[in-house]
Amino acid sequence: MPVGTEERLPSGLTCWVVTDGNPGMENQCRGLAEWLGLAALVKRIRIRPPWRWLPPSLWINPLAAIARSGDPLNPPWPDLLIATGRLSVAPAAAIRRRAAGRTIAVQIQDPAVDPARFDLVVVPAHDRLEGRTVVPTLGALHRVTPARLAEGAALVAPALAYLPRPLVAVLVGGSNGRYRLTVKGAEALGRRLAGLARAAGAGIAVTGSRRTGAENLAALKRGLADAPALIWDESGDNPYYGYLALADAIVVTADSVAMVSEALATGKPVFVAELFGGSAKFDRFHASLRAGGLTRPFTGELAHWSYRPPDDMARVGDRVRRLLASMRCELPNLDTSRSGPRPPESSPPNHPSP
Repeated sequence: MPVGTEERLPSGLTCWVVTDGNPGMENQCRGLAEWLGLAALVKRIRIRPPWRWLPPSLWINPLAAIARSGDPLNPPWPDLLIATGRLSVAPAAAIRRRAAGRTIAVQIQDPAVDPARFDLVVVPAHDRLEGRTVVPTLGALHRVTPARLAEGAALVAPALAYLPRPLVAVLVGGSNGRYRLTVKGAEALGRRLAGLARAAGAGIAVTGSRRTGAENLAALKRGLADAPALIWDESGDNPYYGYLALADAIVVTADSVAMVSEALATGKPVFVAELFGGSAKFDRFHASLRAGGLTRPFTGELAHWSYRPPDDMARVGDRVRRLLASMRCELPNLDTSRSGPRPPESSPPNHPSP
């Protein structure tokens, strides 16, 4: 559904996704709506000063803080509101309050206010947030589905056909508030990948992110100079889902919970490449994945193992369904292909239920 277009859903439900436009965060909201079978109206908001600089607990009239340069938040309010990001917290809570029980409000990520102000708060377990409405997840929600992977594979298969197998997809993030990717570090990563290619006879397919930067991509390319490798040059459609679909193994940098979570949704071996920096929260996240047998550190060698992909999407989606059912709302029948790869039933879960 095009952004900015209002539409009544086939089931009679309306759904809004409210964000500040950050693609990685927005994808979590859109992924949840898609899992539920809902076409969401995406609203990317802008906040006027001084409110955009203040914590959400200090906003006096949150809906009056919405700037005209972004999408408006006006009634009629939706049946389901899925929001994420610091700037969405106060407006989402205000909409829930004004809707007086007619809007189910789901906030993704720690809102830094009382989680009881929302019907559901979805946070990674490593945030250690507790509350009656809190649903902890192992990683981040995402949009990886079998259908999307198949579509991506069909688009990029011809471009990757010349690369040897096994094929290693490399997902590169970049510097953020916790990690730093340097030119030296990017070139070193390229050399380790080149060594892997020589030792395993592997092909390498690399895609960067908005945070990677041209200098780091160039350094990575230098490190891979003598290896059978393809680095996406950011022209045309992003091959991200196609690389995930066609890869035999995945290497992902440690700075992105979202990218690691998306890689794990494939059920393929996932190696985490460390960057300079980190934090206690990221350390807990990566430690939990290693302890659950999901990921391994990237040492320049390939290995194969199996695991049960995290079921965060299904767990959160089921909770939202129950909330909507309590309002006597009816959702479309789910296409099971939305839920991602189904592991053997005998496989043990990787994290406790909430």
